[in-house]
Amino acid sequence: MPHVITQRCADEKDQSCVEVCPVDCIHPAKNIDGAEAFDAAPQLFIDPDVCIDCGACVPECPVEAIFMDDELPEEFQEAIQQNRDYYKP
Repeated sequence: MPHVITQRCADEKDQSCVEVCPVDCIHPAKNIDGAEAFDAAPQLFIDPDVCIDCGACVPECPVEAIFMDDELPEEFQEAIQQNRDYYKP
């Protein structure tokens, strides 16, 4: 099961999680995708097809926005689809 970033990230968009991710599955990141893509996105998202479930991002998030998808609190269930949708072509 992949990790998921919830809407708690929307006001913060802290990139500490991006810095520790060993597989670069968190986007948009300023240093990877550019400032324009970063600024245009409402929050950061985890690519469920790339995430290796290492959990390195979880303790780095200052707003506790990252969860395993099967451990999401009920109020954040829509975040699973939002993360998937971000990566659809």
